[in-house]
Amino acid sequence: MTSWARANSRAAIVSMLKITGRTRLAIASHPFFQRLPAICHTNYISMIPNLRMNTCIIYCPICHGNMRTRHPNSPPLQTVKRMTTTPNPSTSPAGEAAALRERLSRLSAASLRINESMELDTVLQDVLDSARSLAGARYGVLDVLDDAGQEGMMLASGIAADVFHGLREMPGWEEIYAYLGGLPGPLRVADFGGHIRALGLPAFLPPVPVCAFLAVPILRLGRVMGHLYLSHSEPGETFSAGDEELLAMFAAQAALVIANARRHQEERRARARLETLINTSPVGVVVLDAGAGRPVSFNREALRIVERLNRPGQPPETLLNGLTIRRADGREEELADMPLARLMSAGETVRAEEMTLLAPDGRSVAVLINGSPIPAGAGESGGGGGVESYVVTLQDLTELEELGRLRAEFLELVSRQLRTPLAAVRGAVATLLEAGAELEPAETGQFHAIIRDQSERMRRLIGDLLDVARIETGTLTVSPAPLEVAELVEGARQRFLSRGGRRGLEIEVDLAPGLPPVLADGQRMALALAHLLARVAAGLPLGSSTVRVRAAREGLYAAISLAAQGAADLSG
Repeated sequence: MTSWARANSRAAIVSMLKITGRTRLAIASHPFFQRLPAICHTNYISMIPNLRMNTCIIYCPICHGNMRTRHPNSPPLQTVKRMTTTPNPSTSPAGEAAALRERLSRLSAASLRINESMELDTVLQDVLDSARSLAGARYGVLDVLDDAGQEGMMLASGIAADVFHGLREMPGWEEIYAYLGGLPGPLRVADFGGHIRALGLPAFLPPVPVCAFLAVPILRLGRVMGHLYLSHSEPGETFSAGDEELLAMFAAQAALVIANARRHQEERRARARLETLINTSPVGVVVLDAGAGRPVSFNREALRIVERLNRPGQPPETLLNGLTIRRADGREEELADMPLARLMSAGETVRAEEMTLLAPDGRSVAVLINGSPIPAGAGESGGGGGVESYVVTLQDLTELEELGRLRAEFLELVSRQLRTPLAAVRGAVATLLEAGAELEPAETGQFHAIIRDQSERMRRLIGDLLDVARIETGTLTVSPAPLEVAELVEGARQRFLSRGGRRGLEIEVDLAPGLPPVLADGQRMALALAHLLARVAAGLPLGSSTVRVRAAREGLYAAISLAAQGAADLSG
């Protein structure tokens, strides 16, 4: 009978023992056991004792059929000196209960630790450090996946930063990482390097010694959120089945903690984005406590509106005490008597109410108010009724009112300017119709010239109105081209004179030497300068006067200024 047959017959009468603790360490250190493939190492090794010779036979049923093929140079059977052990109290029911309590205590302490913070980075590091402490590992790595299942973040514990970087730059790391990421469950081996070689993967040559290895996936709702990788650095140190079970339970709790930390981080980011959006809004936003009616928060525009009504150094919350509201129909009411206050308590909505806010010292701001309630328990299932807070938006109407006033003044000015040439044209036409036959040819020509000039004036005014409309709609076309400043100033002077410039007004031009050509729309720039000349001339006393036009270089630009005695400087 061959040695293998003898081993099989003897092994058949001995039940397979699951080796743990010191027994496993002693067997794993034997040279024969170290030559076994890593996939069969520890769980189902049988020891067949020979009491007379004080020895035992190591038998691996997993490798039995292919033992000689895998290890052709090794003898089929190996023996080691039988270990003399003392009774282990942990094998008794009381000892097992004590060990279980100790494991649960460590697990509870680790769970409490990872729940102390909601910051994602802190939580991840606590999870890794706690897992390493639970298993007594020398090194630990935590791989966290993003929502798409790709590598999102990788942390290390017990490894220096430069060494960890070298680990990720190790040849063959991508293949090994892909293998570990695709594991369907935990992996526990006593020799990770041998395990990698047995799989035919690239040689595992880390910058730090890695012997025993334990990998546990972090699962939540059937989805892999990451992996915990732990290792020992000394030969003979192994992870037990208890370590694997403990880490699996811890990973399940860590998955929930990581998910909560991620949700907290996403909520903070969403809140920061919302706050940034609200603070950059041109509309004031105020959040009011519906019960007390006091403001809870303001955005920047709301603070700007309040500061226009507040006394220096006065908190914005105190303004509501003496604030008076003037409604669009002219009625004035105290804030407490306003429908807005009643609507807040009733949880109703306010839409587009035009009001004027009046401070006790008489300062005022016209605003357009909108208000919406936030129900108590909003966003929570089963939230109770009632209103928790109220959001009020304030749109400052001051600029709109000023724009309306300027528009009205402009239309009034244009109407006056249009009436003048229209009256001249109407008078000339009436004279020609009533006394055309009695007029001399020269007089008839003068009336025709009046009609022509005043019609041209009206055409220019209508063109100006169209330009204003194009400016407001953003469709005004500009055609810049290089031109000399002297030509630009002369064009403005000619345009001013052709539009009925004041007689007796002398225009002096003072140009700095060496002015380069400027890039501008000559026609529109000349029109703008002609308007400036008209404004200066309108402020001068009657009689002969002088307007001085100066041009000088200022950096990349040419500055053109107009000045006259008795009028303020106007620059273009």
